[in-house]
Amino acid sequence: MRGRNFCFITTPIFYVNAAPHIGHLYSAVIADAYHRLKRLDGYGHTIFSTGTDEHGTKIQDAAKKNKQTLKDYCDGMSLCYRTTFEKFNVGFTDYIRTTDERHKKAVHHFWDCIKSKGHIYQGKYAGWYCISEEAFLSEGQLTEKPGPDGKLQKVSAETGHPVEWTEEENFMFRLSSFQNDLLYWLKDDHIVQPLKFHKQLVSWIQDDSLMQDISISRSKERVHWGIPVPDNSDQTIYVWLEALVNYLSVVGYPDNQFQRFWPPDVQVIGKDILKFHGIYWPAFLMAAGLDPPRTLFCHSHWTVNQEKMSKSKNNIVDPNDMLQTYGSNGFRYFLLREGTPHSDANFSATKVKNILNSELADSLGNLLNRCCSHAVNPKQIFPLYNQDSFAKYCESDAKKLISHLTSLPDAVKQHFEAFNFYKGIDAIIASIHEANKFFEYQKPWVLAKSSATSDHLEIVLHVTMETLRVCGILLQPIVPELSNILLSKLNIPSSQRMWCHIKPLSWEQAGERHLFSISEAPAVLYQRMQKK
Repeated sequence: MRGRNFCFITTPIFYVNAAPHIGHLYSAVIADAYHRLKRLDGYGHTIFSTGTDEHGTKIQDAAKKNKQTLKDYCDGMSLCYRTTFEKFNVGFTDYIRTTDERHKKAVHHFWDCIKSKGHIYQGKYAGWYCISEEAFLSEGQLTEKPGPDGKLQKVSAETGHPVEWTEEENFMFRLSSFQNDLLYWLKDDHIVQPLKFHKQLVSWIQDDSLMQDISISRSKERVHWGIPVPDNSDQTIYVWLEALVNYLSVVGYPDNQFQRFWPPDVQVIGKDILKFHGIYWPAFLMAAGLDPPRTLFCHSHWTVNQEKMSKSKNNIVDPNDMLQTYGSNGFRYFLLREGTPHSDANFSATKVKNILNSELADSLGNLLNRCCSHAVNPKQIFPLYNQDSFAKYCESDAKKLISHLTSLPDAVKQHFEAFNFYKGIDAIIASIHEANKFFEYQKPWVLAKSSATSDHLEIVLHVTMETLRVCGILLQPIVPELSNILLSKLNIPSSQRMWCHIKPLSWEQAGERHLFSISEAPAVLYQRMQKK
């Protein structure tokens, strides 16, 4: 029986035919932020998985092009994804590869299970096959465009990649028999988020032409790099069945222990793989007698200077280049600050620099530096809250800030749990802006010049630092290292940084929080980037 504080979160597994770009990192950072939120909210048993998809025709071609063995190519590319995610503080608990033996075991058991229940049959399949998408496409998914020779050729309407007519003996899955079950699963419009993708998925499933039985194996002569079909060495399992089973492999399927975490709480995906995760995957699970995921979170893509990323335009953004320029926390912040799940977001170097300078360096970092400086805070303390001083010196001036902070934790949590990280960050920054206004108006650098105004100074410092404490805890899912620097500078114990420790705020529990010294460690949160 699954416990209350168990949580299972996944990213897609990433196809190793090319190096990671910011779209891959965006998926991983979204899942990581949600995982960190759950841990901060007291979930003690969590799995957060990511990894790599390493089988199929495109991998065969990529290894050949790079003059490497298939194993060496996959090992190198998988390591590239893993180390990239680690550099950006993506705290996965499991890294799955489809070449792992545990995965092969799970895939064979899963195949045998759905076959024994009568959902797989053998038959001749003919259709338009897109090598790039590794999928058969219906006539409704095709269009025509001029080829290199000027003649019209059929291509995928979604991607523009060419297709070819293919006929072969395959194993088939009875997808058509799950149409009603899938629609019933989607009766709850919170299953797929945002809502626009839920509606899109429902419309696809209601389209009979898209709900035909699908081929789930390939001739080994054509696709030899894959997991063989049990008891049939002439066929390999279709990559979009085999790869999806990785989510079961991670939790120990087919051993009974997997049920402690099944079904996944959240599966983070990009909109380009919604069909596979929103139609094929739940249908496969239903066929095996297993529950589909509780939530599919489908995010949109990134453009670069308002153009689609592509090799031909040479505008693919390498996360490792971003690491050198903006740092791991800076670029995490940008992705979650600017990424809008319901629509494509745009990357530009100017926008990144402006946001990080304005919000991390100036608004947040500078406020911390100022209230911790010796000139403004000569005693180097996080002062005790004093109700009389608050009422006497700054209650009216702090009214808007106090109002912001009182509602902030609940508002941020609501936004983060809905994967609207940009809205949660916006609310946090709004409070930081209010704190800066309060600090400027109170002029603590003037108050610090006389012992006669020490009470006034200390209550101004306290209100400002309490704001920083709250925002530091709230920002942990977004920028974990920066939050640690901020909270450590304020000397907030690591045992007091959970979500439940945000409230009560100091003015809601007057006199209970003790005076303490702040850390002597430097407090440079984010180094402002200069114009070139």
